[in-house]
Amino acid sequence: MTGPTHETTADLITLPGTPLAEAVMNLIRPVETPSVFNHSIRSYMFARLVASRLGLTVGRDYHDDLLFAACAMHDLGVASDGPHSQRFEVEGADRAASFLIDHGVPAADADQVWQAIALHTSPGIAERRGTLCVLVREGVALDFGGPMGADHVDAVTDEQADALHAAYPRLDMIRSLTDAIVAQAAKNPKNALRYTIPGEFLRERETFGRTRMEHACASSRWGN
Repeated sequence: MTGPTHETTADLITLPGTPLAEAVMNLIRPVETPSVFNHSIRSYMFARLVASRLGLTVGRDYHDDLLFAACAMHDLGVASDGPHSQRFEVEGADRAASFLIDHGVPAADADQVWQAIALHTSPGIAERRGTLCVLVREGVALDFGGPMGADHVDAVTDEQADALHAAYPRLDMIRSLTDAIVAQAAKNPKNALRYTIPGEFLRERETFGRTRMEHACASSRWGN
């Protein structure tokens, strides 16, 4: 299946509405900046568009609650209440998996979410670790508008993008998220290992005052 998918605006911005999804929302909303929170929710909506484009079906190919949980919590590692003691992707994955198990999600499903979050900044690896990893990686990448991977940027019409951004505005997300990643990375050398996203973001900010990602996103489809 190629080209944009077609959904009504109501369908496009509808969240799962399950007790688990509500619990996830209640977890992340108080501890993430509004722009990072909106990014996390948009990533889920973009991931669903990618799933539709790839011909994947809810219930057969992926579990919608798990997709929502993984997308919504993928930046939990930069939350204001976190321990900030390891690279943000791993810290977020650990917190998300623990949260899901505490809410009755089977360990195997929680581990799928762990992998999807831990690997969302790892192109070439995430795509080989199952459908959930693929959709989370692609949903997050799509919200960056191209610089993290442009395979599905044309899967979204301008009207769909406008509807998503009206419901969950960007609020200078690129800068806000980069600020959060850099601040978390600066707290502990273990958070900023060389050649990891947090490590390189920290060094680029210290050296150039701006990351390459921020520069690239400025001219991406969505801008900042």
